[in-house]
Amino acid sequence: MQDDDLCFTPASILAPMIRARQLSPVELMQAVLHRIERLEPKLNAFATLTAEAAMDGAKAAEAQLMQGQGEGPLFGLPVTIKDMAVTAGVPTERGSWIEKGTIPEHDTPFVSRLKDAGAISLGKTTTSEFGWKGVSHSPLTGITHNPWGHGLNAGASSAGAGVGAAAGYGPLHQGSDGAGSIRMPAHFCGIFGHKPSYGRVANWPVGNNDQTSHSGPMTRTVEDAALMLEVMSGPHPWDFCSLESAPAPYARLLEAGSMEGLRIAWSPDFGHARVDPEVAALTANAAHVFAEMGAHVEEITPSWGPVGPELIRFFWSAHELAYVQYLEEFEDRMDPGLVACIKSAVNHTTEDYLNMRQKKLDYIHAIHRTFDDYDLLLSPAVSVAAFPAEKLMPDDWPQHDWDWVQWAEFSYPFNMSHNPASSVPCGFTAAGLPVGLQIVGPRFGDLEVLQASAAFEAARPWADKKPAL
Repeated sequence: MQDDDLCFTPASILAPMIRARQLSPVELMQAVLHRIERLEPKLNAFATLTAEAAMDGAKAAEAQLMQGQGEGPLFGLPVTIKDMAVTAGVPTERGSWIEKGTIPEHDTPFVSRLKDAGAISLGKTTTSEFGWKGVSHSPLTGITHNPWGHGLNAGASSAGAGVGAAAGYGPLHQGSDGAGSIRMPAHFCGIFGHKPSYGRVANWPVGNNDQTSHSGPMTRTVEDAALMLEVMSGPHPWDFCSLESAPAPYARLLEAGSMEGLRIAWSPDFGHARVDPEVAALTANAAHVFAEMGAHVEEITPSWGPVGPELIRFFWSAHELAYVQYLEEFEDRMDPGLVACIKSAVNHTTEDYLNMRQKKLDYIHAIHRTFDDYDLLLSPAVSVAAFPAEKLMPDDWPQHDWDWVQWAEFSYPFNMSHNPASSVPCGFTAAGLPVGLQIVGPRFGDLEVLQASAAFEAARPWADKKPAL
């Protein structure tokens, strides 16, 4: 197998090859690192590349294999970690000069679990500053470029992970999602991304954002995401919100899911969102594929949809207010949009917050009631295809000093409500840019979302499509 073919080969194929000694972990790591060396100056997906440590890990894995050892479902496979996640001995800078040079003493639990499963870290992938926006740019690392178009948005804050998956930087990439930051880069980069039910993957430190940030897999195939999610999941004492239940054997159960007879809701705009015509057409066609597979697909306009914009704009700025303490020293080195977002919230009162929080709780209840009548909900993942990454929104959209959310109205509802949601590639625009379909399930319905994603992948394969780098 040629080196570049190895780089795009799914984990579900590589792992058994390594266990059977048909592929050396060193051979695989060399191929991936050579590809990164060739492409990384152009793409800028890494905040910190730990190439030497990754090669040492691959050599150690090979030695274990030669001794008849080497266990774990991800044994010998390269993985990347988003630079919002805490990693022992490796910088965690969160795309900000404020955190420059920070080296933690501990791994966050899912990083430990990936290592325990045999995965070998390549390093930390880029993020927007503190993960605040959906555009692949930070003041610390600059622009992370979309593999499908240099200079275009790759969809922060898990931009580096999305780019790595699309560009063949190995099969497994971790992202996190506070308002769409797994699903947005999956959409923009033409890969698969799954935001699990909240608590499925333990978070540490627990974020001070009203429990909206979810960690999950970003891969080129649904099966790889299922393998990775199973490893990452499970309760942990450091996260008081982590779910008690152990994960299901997601990968093994993917093919057991049938779309025949499922009740599926399709909403093209949630009753309020603007969507570019090409994105609207591609996602509508994708929704129809589920009807072809035997599901009962019904277009709906959810009553809760138009309530979302007021909520997200209030809470997004309110939670960014935590960074107001840094403005005096760092404002001139911070993302101007983040600064504007912080300043927009300085006059919020406790009464304002509590009143809006009650509206949010009512909104969440209404979302969950949707799944009384439907098994799944479909929508566009994002309203637009990739646009220039130096901009906060496309030129033909209303401009604002911080409100990037206007083109990403489909994702944040399910961060608030904790539902599982995926973005699956469903086609390309006339300019050759990827578009994603969002698949949402009831809370704890990760398996059902993954099964639906796998069924769509089988009906409309995408993993063979690669950007011309």
